[in-house]
Amino acid sequence: MTEKSIILYVEDNYDNLNLVKKIFLRRPTVNLISAPDARIGIDLARAHRPDLILMDINLPGMDGITAMKYLKTLEETKSIPVIAVSGNALKSEINRALKEGFVKYITKPIKISEFLDTLDGYLK
Repeated sequence: MTEKSIILYVEDNYDNLNLVKKIFLRRPTVNLISAPDARIGIDLARAHRPDLILMDINLPGMDGITAMKYLKTLEETKSIPVIAVSGNALKSEINRALKEGFVKYITKPIKISEFLDTLDGYLK
């Protein structure tokens, strides 16, 4: 039996979360867990130690950049790659997020084939 990969998606928008859940129906080897805000996301990351984290940038309370930086300070989560997922497609924002430590930046609306190719690359 193949071991499932765990992906944590930290996203406060129900429609965006629902879309990603539907996309993952194409990847039965992935177990998707989700959090509606950064603090819950951090708790889930510490508890489940996912293989990959997808992090919305504009979250209520703590923003995604702050959350990602915090995860990088924790022993149990510092080596987990974190991909930014945001509707902000400004080159300056993308560059800032990558400079801060995200391994990749995916813009919304999500292009399904690019999204899956990116995730497959990190889950190998």
